[in-house]
Amino acid sequence: MPSGLVGMVGLFAVWEAASRSEVVPSNYLVPPSIVLPTMVSMLGDIEFLRAVIATVLAAVIALAIAVAVAVPAGLVLGSVPAVRRAAMTLVEFLRPIPSVALIPLAMMTFGTGPETKITLAVYAAVWPILFNTIYALDELDPLHVDTARAFGTSRVGVLTRVALPSAAPFVLTGVRLSAAMALAVVVSTELLSGGTPGIGRYIMVANSSGSYMDEVLAGTVLAGLIGYAANAGLERLHRRLFSWSTPKGVDQ
Repeated sequence: MPSGLVGMVGLFAVWEAASRSEVVPSNYLVPPSIVLPTMVSMLGDIEFLRAVIATVLAAVIALAIAVAVAVPAGLVLGSVPAVRRAAMTLVEFLRPIPSVALIPLAMMTFGTGPETKITLAVYAAVWPILFNTIYALDELDPLHVDTARAFGTSRVGVLTRVALPSAAPFVLTGVRLSAAMALAVVVSTELLSGGTPGIGRYIMVANSSGSYMDEVLAGTVLAGLIGYAANAGLERLHRRLFSWSTPKGVDQ
């Protein structure tokens, strides 16, 4: 068994024991021996599959937008001290605001469609990528920059040919962290707003009936498994592309 799965198996074992021993009432905490088969059967339901696809697609779109916004912004903030000094107060003000606190505002602005959950997920996913990019430029060897400038490379050229390749391992670390955040915010928005199809809405509907806790927990476990798979895939990609680098970016 891969070492990364040991903790998950242990969690399921403790969960099973707690439910079977009635430490937590089994009607609230349905054991995984029931939840996991329920999840498998739900994956055969076309409506549930559409909900899963809607959630994953929204998270992927949000992550792509976050990368497109955060990487250029991080390159500018990390390489132009005047811009960094001017912008960091605003950045540090916005960063602690939780995305879920903005759900009412987002719903008033965008309605209850996919735009709401994507926008909020972008907001959450931007920060790890942005700060990892800035951190990477702080670690950039000045000799590399001076050498590029000595050969007549423009400032934009230095950013794209020297700074960005050097920052790439840190950026991918930020993407890995942001992927989990984007998924969590998408599911939370679906759960709290209830206006757009997805895993969160499915959980909300199952919970509102009061008698489908196995489906509630199955949807929750599936969201966790999707996040685990995304993180594992990005870690493998990082090792393959940047085996020479072990970045220590922020939030890692």
